[in-house]
Amino acid sequence: MKPTYQRAGVTLYHGDCREVLPGLDRASVDAVIADPPYGMDNDVNSKRFSGFGPSGLAYTRGVGRDDWPEIAGDREPFDPSPWLDFPRVVLFGANHFAARLPIGTTLIWIKKASQHFGTFLSDAEVAWMKGGYGVYCHYEQFPPPSRMAENGGVVAHPNQKPVALMRWVISKAGVPPNGLILDPYCGSGTGGVAAVREGRRFVGIECERAYFDVAVRRIDAELAQGRLFAPGAAP
Repeated sequence: MKPTYQRAGVTLYHGDCREVLPGLDRASVDAVIADPPYGMDNDVNSKRFSGFGPSGLAYTRGVGRDDWPEIAGDREPFDPSPWLDFPRVVLFGANHFAARLPIGTTLIWIKKASQHFGTFLSDAEVAWMKGGYGVYCHYEQFPPPSRMAENGGVVAHPNQKPVALMRWVISKAGVPPNGLILDPYCGSGTGGVAAVREGRRFVGIECERAYFDVAVRRIDAELAQGRLFAPGAAP
């Protein structure tokens, strides 16, 4: 399959990663970093979120959306085996398919303010990283206004991750400068934006056209920014 988008070290494919992978040069990939479908048949209707806080008081989370596309492949158990042979691997949602993973490092994104722990959904998300045994945490709240700020005023994806989180993951995975990151489930392109900011090359694959188009727009905008400082360096 030919790339759908190529620019300045970023290559994007609109298609199924199972069809794209055989045509990729696996030896050139330094890391697979992905947020795959977890196999949980996730209901993406965010209007449904409500619950009770630690005090027993009702808690509701904004107005939400009920028009997201279904997460492709999420109705079947996720099989991580196609990605485990790459030299560096980080897979989010590891608690859903832990029995299919070897021992490795655990990366945890703590995403709620402490006063909201236990109110609705998860307080944190878990990723598995190939190699090692440790547990490391990244703390960053990411409510809808923050998601909108990272995508021109709208939430880009029902499972959108923060750019800073993905930059942290790239660092923890030890991806070398100018190394190539493969994201076979790239969604709205957050991993690609993070890769550009960290001075890494990126190959992303996304089967949902609406999300693919958002990824192209976000990465185009990021590449247009230019760089005043070296990737990863503080001003």
